[in-house]
Amino acid sequence: MADLDSRQGHRYDSPEILAYLNDLHASHDGPQGAGLATAFAAHGLHGFPAIQVGMSEGKLLTLLLRLAGAKKVVEFGTLAGYSAIRLAQALPSDGRLWTLELEEKHAEVARKNLLAAGLSDRVEVLVGPALEALPALESEAPFDAVFLDADKGRYDLYARWAALNLRQGGLLLVDNAYFFGELLDQVPDALAVRRCHEEAAQAFDTVCIPTPDGLLLGIKK
Repeated sequence: MADLDSRQGHRYDSPEILAYLNDLHASHDGPQGAGLATAFAAHGLHGFPAIQVGMSEGKLLTLLLRLAGAKKVVEFGTLAGYSAIRLAQALPSDGRLWTLELEEKHAEVARKNLLAAGLSDRVEVLVGPALEALPALESEAPFDAVFLDADKGRYDLYARWAALNLRQGGLLLVDNAYFFGELLDQVPDALAVRRCHEEAAQAFDTVCIPTPDGLLLGIKK
């Protein structure tokens, strides 16, 4: 159930509640725990920005891909590999994740974390501008899922590519769908994120899940 306050954005969580639920449902225990923990702590270990998905949002990615039976996945934005590990956890042994990262220093750390998680055999980290890497990836299409968590000013372009290269029934997942509370502003990046939303609503059956940052979920029609 919900009430008028929660429907309008009021939240009933707290740091203590979130910590309890993260530890219970989305912990870093288990076979991939070492890689998850070091990837999640990359801001302290390597000075990376602390912009990876949250623990529960990462576990949500895993479960959504498992529900979809995903085997071939593309990720835009690797950073230290936290979400890549969460995505790869859902893949079968013959599954494949291609994750696109602009910075070589991020990619190097991500590869080490994927190795620590025991998942490097099913993940390829591609370095460079994403739009330059996409034509070569198209030979692997159609994909089962595409996850966007990269430069917001190109979200519309990435989502269009996803619409063309996902299979029917494939998943589009877009993090930071609220654009940090500035989604309705008249600035270029906000306009690009809004185009992503609006065009996705035409090509996919969509909903925006009210995670703290907003997660757009689409199933290709």
